[in-house]
Amino acid sequence: MSEGNKKMELLGSAPVWRALLAMGLPTMIGMMINALYNLVDAYFVGGLGTSQMGAISVAFPIGQVVVGLGLLFGNGSASYISRLLGRGDRKTADQAASTALYSSIAVGALLILCTVVFLHPLLKMLGATESILPYAEEYTRIYVVFSIFNVFNVTMNNLVTSEGAAKTTMFTLLAGAVLNIVLDPVFIYVLDFGVAGAAAATAISQIVSSLVYLGYILRKKSIFSFRIRACCFSKEIMSEILKIGIPTMVFQLLTSLSISLINFQAKEYGDSVIAGMGPVTRIISVGSLMVFGFMKGFQPIAGYSYGAKKYERLHEAIRLSIIWSTVFCVIYGVLASLFSANIISQFTKGDLEMVRIGARALSANGLSFLLFGFYTVYSSLFLALGKGKEGFILGACRQGICFVPFILLLPLFAGVSGILYAQPAADVISAVITVFMAIRLHRELGF
Repeated sequence: MSEGNKKMELLGSAPVWRALLAMGLPTMIGMMINALYNLVDAYFVGGLGTSQMGAISVAFPIGQVVVGLGLLFGNGSASYISRLLGRGDRKTADQAASTALYSSIAVGALLILCTVVFLHPLLKMLGATESILPYAEEYTRIYVVFSIFNVFNVTMNNLVTSEGAAKTTMFTLLAGAVLNIVLDPVFIYVLDFGVAGAAAATAISQIVSSLVYLGYILRKKSIFSFRIRACCFSKEIMSEILKIGIPTMVFQLLTSLSISLINFQAKEYGDSVIAGMGPVTRIISVGSLMVFGFMKGFQPIAGYSYGAKKYERLHEAIRLSIIWSTVFCVIYGVLASLFSANIISQFTKGDLEMVRIGARALSANGLSFLLFGFYTVYSSLFLALGKGKEGFILGACRQGICFVPFILLLPLFAGVSGILYAQPAADVISAVITVFMAIRLHRELGF
């Protein structure tokens, strides 16, 4: 059996539990390791001081915007490609993959140029204080310039997963993350580059991941050609990519906005509060990305099954994904909550106020994380089925529609506590909304 046929067999006819494990576990592990980029940076930079820790907290939303571009074209096309493969239309799938890849690189380069030009006012707008700003500029300037490789990586991550090659994605992310973990202490402390060393280590790691993906393309391991001449900017292809890609990018922009609003609100209370929220964001992000990674394996199966009208298979994939993701979220959230003080203390040289703030926030966020798996299955499912409007509404709830009012209003009444508990409050409301949207979808599909 050819490589391409094996991938199609996995998506369309292998037992659902085996397909989910084969597709979901590698991407879950890969996303977890990739999330360590930010967590490892925070751990090593935390040893430099509170202002340096605050600097990478302020810069974090910019990285999320860059990732959003990769998701715009990568995840947008991946949903479409999975449905095309389910219908047996490989030619259009190849055109969509090539169009997505080169579009993401072109748009990414433009955004990066604009970010570099307006970096100083942008960082101040994101909540950088006068003591944090010099370190934030030093770190972000390097990080942003080399993030073009991350745009390429995120796009390829989605495209490669959509064709059933989840292990390739895992290996690529693993190679970059391990290298980043090794280089961070060397660049930050041994070579004494400080926060710039953390940015340089991440840049080199992303370049290595890009080289692995290039090798995958050049050795013709993919069912896609990734040729420039295969690009097709037809109305059908672009509308299908953007229909799912724009909501996905908006989710990522809302993530960036939520972190920026936290930093901006925390600015009034000093560097320790900004620095304390930084590790919380990254720790919850590790868990979130692991769930998203599993959903990257779930989405091609759901999209393929929907495109092939295999509704019983789709229902089984949904059921298993809810159970498995919820079990994971319960374990991760409870551990984060129980050991919150011990965890946060690893990210500072002894700033007790930072530990106090971070521990309270991590404890609350850990408990509300129990709902994240259920919420994410359905926000991913709507996009996999090509239901962009519903996917947009649900995906925008947690860090947009529900979160923004809480982060703007709660601090007015509860001070710092309002900042700490805004996200948990949004999580609960988002889960309630998910229940009603899930019931409606199940009725539509005849489950």
